Amino acid sequence: MRSTLSCEIDLDAPGKRHGFLRLPHSTHESAYGFIPVPIAVIANGTGPTVLLVAGNHGDEYEGQIALGRLIREVEPAQVQGRLIILPALNFPAARAGRRTSPIDGGNLNRLFPGDPDGGVTEQIAYHVTEALLPLCSSVIDLHSGGSSLMYTPSALIRRGDDAALFARGVAALKAFGAPHSYIVIPGTNGGRTLSEICFRRGILHLGTELGGGGHATPEAIRVAERGIAGTLRHLEAADIAWDADMRKRSTRILDVGGADYYAYAPDPGVFEPLAELGAEVRAGQPAGLIHHTETPWRAPSRIAFERDGVVLVKRWPGMTARGDCLFHLGTDTGL
Repeated sequence: MRSTLSCEIDLDAPGKRHGFLRLPHSTHESAYGFIPVPIAVIANGTGPTVLLVAGNHGDEYEGQIALGRLIREVEPAQVQGRLIILPALNFPAARAGRRTSPIDGGNLNRLFPGDPDGGVTEQIAYHVTEALLPLCSSVIDLHSGGSSLMYTPSALIRRGDDAALFARGVAALKAFGAPHSYIVIPGTNGGRTLSEICFRRGILHLGTELGGGGHATPEAIRVAERGIAGTLRHLEAADIAWDADMRKRSTRILDVGGADYYAYAPDPGVFEPLAELGAEVRAGQPAGLIHHTETPWRAPSRIAFERDGVVLVKRWPGMTARGDCLFHLGTDTGL
């Protein structure tokens, strides 16, 4: 079926253009309106097509900032091939500063491959899947921890049985050069993520988790910008000098496996973390406490790490509900 979205700009012609994907959306306030999803293309000569995405979740700001700069500063002469840039892919969520769309509640990165007859978020996912991915050999998908999590700046790929694609992914991690990188097991998040769709189609997908906490830091933005520049150079798609001061940086590549890599809240309350991002922890080591503010005479609930590893992420807000993710770990791969 054909996508309901239309593109204002020509994605095939050389040069630099920007405009919107138009998603028809009829409401009480705007009977014949559309949702404007920002898009830009920078193309020159022959070479790979790379799709660069941020705002898949609207409260993840580092990638949105970095891709906005990419659109403004990079000129066609710096590109060999084509860059298709979507800095606020789930635009309703990005405009609201929320993980999910305020229109239909859709979590875009749990709705791929999408549905042209579904809600607005499913329609966006379908357009990416059916109209944009067939044009691309690689995808750079910029995420962070959003409002509820804080990551040490990281890049990630998916593990799989396609050895050549996996090798390309490891090389891309090294080119991105985040302080930490990690490899996730297949099928997480219900297999409905952009990374899963790329894997099924043999497209290189490089993701990130750049920071979070509902804000952006100078460090996380610099990691994003240097990583974009390094990866595009590695892919022979563009030559951008954003990483000129860090061309020889290295990354520590970790695995993120099953449930024992994660720590979850057993009770509601106020979360007191007992480990910092990047810390080396041991199985059985205290991870955190949940304080019971309604009954403060009650002893806090205790959480322990289930395995050895490196702390990649921790929960950012203090108020916590049962089932909230508090930490996840990574373990060295030797890659």
